[in-house]
Amino acid sequence: MEKQKKKPSHFSFRMNLLFFSVFLLFSILILRLGFVQIVYGENFKRDLERKEEFTISNPVPRGHMYDRKFKVIVDNNPKKAITFTNEGFSQKEMLVTAEKLAKLISKNTDKVTERDMQDFWIMKHPMLANEKITLKEKDLYDAKKITDKDLYKLKLDRITKDELGLSDEELEVLAIYREISSGYKFTPQIIKNEDVTEKEFAVVSENLQFLPGVDTTTDWERSYGFGNTLRSVLGKVTKSDEGLPAEQLDYYLARGYSRNDRIGKSQLELQYEDVLHGNKSKINSSTNNMGNVIETKQITNGKKGKDLVLTIDMDLQMAIDKIVEEELWTAKKSPGTNLTDRAYVVLMDPRTGEVLTMSGKKIVKNNETGASEMVDDALGTFTTTYNVGSAVKGATILTGYKTGAISPGTPFDDAGIKIKDTPLKKSYAYLGKLNEIEALKKSSNVYMFQTAIKIGKGRYEFDQPLSFSNKKAFEDIRNSFSSFGLGARTGIDLPNEQTGFKGQSKLPGYLLDLVIGQYDTYSTMQLVQYVSTIANGGYRMQPHVVKQIREHAFETNELGTVAEEIHPTVLNTIDVKKQWMNRVQIGFKKVMQEPGGTAYKFFEGATYSPAGKTGTAEAFYDGPFRSNYGKEPPPVMNLSLVSYAPSTNPEVAMAVLVPWAYEGTVDNRASLKIGRRVMDTYFQLKSQ
Repeated sequence: MEKQKKKPSHFSFRMNLLFFSVFLLFSILILRLGFVQIVYGENFKRDLERKEEFTISNPVPRGHMYDRKFKVIVDNNPKKAITFTNEGFSQKEMLVTAEKLAKLISKNTDKVTERDMQDFWIMKHPMLANEKITLKEKDLYDAKKITDKDLYKLKLDRITKDELGLSDEELEVLAIYREISSGYKFTPQIIKNEDVTEKEFAVVSENLQFLPGVDTTTDWERSYGFGNTLRSVLGKVTKSDEGLPAEQLDYYLARGYSRNDRIGKSQLELQYEDVLHGNKSKINSSTNNMGNVIETKQITNGKKGKDLVLTIDMDLQMAIDKIVEEELWTAKKSPGTNLTDRAYVVLMDPRTGEVLTMSGKKIVKNNETGASEMVDDALGTFTTTYNVGSAVKGATILTGYKTGAISPGTPFDDAGIKIKDTPLKKSYAYLGKLNEIEALKKSSNVYMFQTAIKIGKGRYEFDQPLSFSNKKAFEDIRNSFSSFGLGARTGIDLPNEQTGFKGQSKLPGYLLDLVIGQYDTYSTMQLVQYVSTIANGGYRMQPHVVKQIREHAFETNELGTVAEEIHPTVLNTIDVKKQWMNRVQIGFKKVMQEPGGTAYKFFEGATYSPAGKTGTAEAFYDGPFRSNYGKEPPPVMNLSLVSYAPSTNPEVAMAVLVPWAYEGTVDNRASLKIGRRVMDTYFQLKSQ
């Protein structure tokens, strides 16, 4: 039998092919690894070593406010706080932190809304939330006919009340999570800063390593050494949960503020925000490529805000507040005072413009009890304006001199002025023939009317039409008045100053009203600037309430060095002869020191030699109950008083304004009663 031929083996061929393939693949892999190592090795090494750096800014306490005697008006009270800084945590990580923290502290849940609870439920139960979407709606979503936002809204709408039934513990977790998740990345967010107990503070501090992003620190809140005194002028600071105002967001962010920073939002706190805010402490942190913080380094310790030393004397302020309050309540007992609800006083140094007091009091109804109560309205001394009456007559006489309408000693008969088809315009009584000094002393309206007619270059005949050839008469008088501060910005270093209302009609009769203070409106601050200008001989001083800006002192109960001194500023000089100013000053002195003067009975015997001018204006009520009176508001009388003392080398100027002081004919003389007591108090306190 022929030997059978051996068949070739396919197994060995396949094994060889497999080994060759494996060898080839390993060769390619080794070549690729070598290529990656040589070409991209440094890049991968850098990625592994990559660090991200970010800076966290922590707020510092605001600067203090002191009065002129360095008594603390506004301070900072430290209080314990628990904060959270989002260093890039996920929602899940923040929720875990909230759950841990809820076991250590109690958290008020009043701010938790239904929407918060709905969002919280969806986050806690994502699968149940997805089941609330129908297949048809999912198809619409896949077809891009509805959006993620639409789907989310559908989930929210379909959550039942039973599903939202959170326990007290869950509500606290939600309240904490709400605060944690609402913060901005790398910006400390306050979780709790009210009523943090010693135990809470300690136990959180002990567990910080288990609470990523959480910290225990010291927060601050404004405190007021004199209670509500002058609070409306001191201003307010925003709360941490308010954040920066939207309309000024870019402005503050560009200056290094965080979105949830507290800032001054009114008056002095706002006006001097850049000074009071200070420089934040800054901490630089580094994270690795996994997002974990690996290094923390202090860059700056921060610097507390600078302090303000005010021109205000708080002892004097409180004494005058009390006077205004007492006299306002007393006035309310007089007939015709149903509408009387406020009074204002400003004292200023006529040599420097330093505001010594800004007193404003207003009677309001308590919404809870319905009882009337007195509140601070010092803000109204420069934000509200009224007809002030004859107090402006000093400016009228000086305007008459400047325009050539009158000269020293010019006499006029006090007989009333009768313009055709209008009521007789006269003084409160017939005062005979008098010159400008006697006209100021006795407060003659007619003398001012005649002066206005001369300024307007008019020709007056009894019961005939009155016209002026000087078509700029209103402008001439208003420009002159504004040089004293009447009807113009005084320049006070506070926001929202009002200049007053200027009557629009140019009928001749209104020009006569203008020169006796019964047409345009003025503020108490304008009045004190005006009388100061007469007191100091013609220099319109800019009023200011900040005297110094001081650096923060490192030692408690010490004052820092002076960073800036606010020097007196002359806004303009009145262009009048010294003789003219002297004659007005004599008239003002006679008002208060000579029998027959309109303020003599109230200032008789004053040892400080006062000078000044009274004012009574016929006006119409435009207060908080104006809507109760239809088209025609009731007529009222406004009372005013401007004064300075001593009459030679004066050191203090005063303006008193009592709007809507009375209706009818019974004058309660509130402005004069307040004025005498205020001046007496100033000199009494000075002598102590």
